[in-house]
Amino acid sequence: MTSAPAPAPAALLLTGTVGAGKSTTAAHVGELLAEHGVPHAVVDLDELRRSWPAPPGDPFQQDLELENLRAVAAVYRRRGAARLVLAGVLEDLESRAAYAAAVGVPLAVCRLRLPVPAVRDRLDVRHAGQPSVLAWHRHRAGELDAILEAARVEDHVVDVEGLAPAEVAAAVLRAVGWAG
Repeated sequence: MTSAPAPAPAALLLTGTVGAGKSTTAAHVGELLAEHGVPHAVVDLDELRRSWPAPPGDPFQQDLELENLRAVAAVYRRRGAARLVLAGVLEDLESRAAYAAAVGVPLAVCRLRLPVPAVRDRLDVRHAGQPSVLAWHRHRAGELDAILEAARVEDHVVDVEGLAPAEVAAAVLRAVGWAG
């Protein structure tokens, strides 16, 4: 591990369709940051909204997620995390502004892009033995891919097909200017 002065505080939100590898990539980005001595925190945004039932009008519990993110980001910053690495779905510019406000530091957004058939192959493995969950995720993958293509809320795109998770993480760090 090398140690250098902590970089200016910033956040990275990895977005993409279900099954694109956001959570896995975030974990690998965290490992690379640790190898370089960069104080950081990794947050899977799904976990900040995992509760039931969802309120009417907010089926994906974005309001809950943002409230929790504000609190968690503040604690991590106070505890010295210079970089926040977030894994989640960002569907529109209004949401992007809300997430930037919640983290309280400059936010870069990187979309992990994978063709929908390849996403569905991943989902088939991930949700084997869960037919209703698999059906929902397979449908949502195509739907969400179209939403993300139209919205273009990202600053950077990394095409992940054929790359190992560590390679994706390195490509993300290069894309957002956090490498080296």
